[in-house]
Amino acid sequence: MMEEKYNLNEIEDYEIDFDSEEKVNAGKQEVEERLWEKVERTGKKISFLKDVLALFNYLSDSRVQWYRKSIVVGALLYFITPVDMIPDISPLIGYLDDLGVITAVLKYLGHELIPYYDK
Repeated sequence: MMEEKYNLNEIEDYEIDFDSEEKVNAGKQEVEERLWEKVERTGKKISFLKDVLALFNYLSDSRVQWYRKSIVVGALLYFITPVDMIPDISPLIGYLDDLGVITAVLKYLGHELIPYYDK
């Protein structure tokens, strides 16, 4: 199995706090640009794809306040970023950390996300 190498600057790029509307919008744009590529690569490997799509729908809703979206941006960027605690190339366990992050956000937002599963 090949291990991918990442430089420190690339890792530091993902340590952004989404503490303003501008930062959330910048993160949202990056999610929109990169999410579908990750979904295409992993769609059949992960059981929580419907949750990722619900979070994306939530993020895309203009009625949701930016500060509510900030946690979703962070979670989706973690999901699409190849720099993980457990590399996605690891068989079976490679997506456990992604699942943990997504599950934590689902729990945090709770019933607020239910309408976004139907879109």
